[in-house]
Amino acid sequence: MDDFPVKFADLLEGVATKVRAITVDRVAQWTKMAALGMVVAVLGLLAVLFLLIGLFRLISSVIGVTPTYAVIAGIFLVGGAFLWAKRTRAPGEEQ
Repeated sequence: MDDFPVKFADLLEGVATKVRAITVDRVAQWTKMAALGMVVAVLGLLAVLFLLIGLFRLISSVIGVTPTYAVIAGIFLVGGAFLWAKRTRAPGEEQ
């Protein structure tokens, strides 16, 4: 009976550790991944934006500004048409 307080304290510590592992540690990991995902998404969008600006400036230095708008629009139009053709159709949707 002398070691009952030690065993009880160890039991409480084990339960607290298990509850923390189930709740707090998982939420902390999800929060860390969500924050990292947002940072990656923002950096990816910035990279795409800078790529488009660079592409526009490169093309406009060769053929002028107004035709560059037409070329960029044509690229987006072809890309959009390709993605539209590859989309999955909802059940019951006519072709």
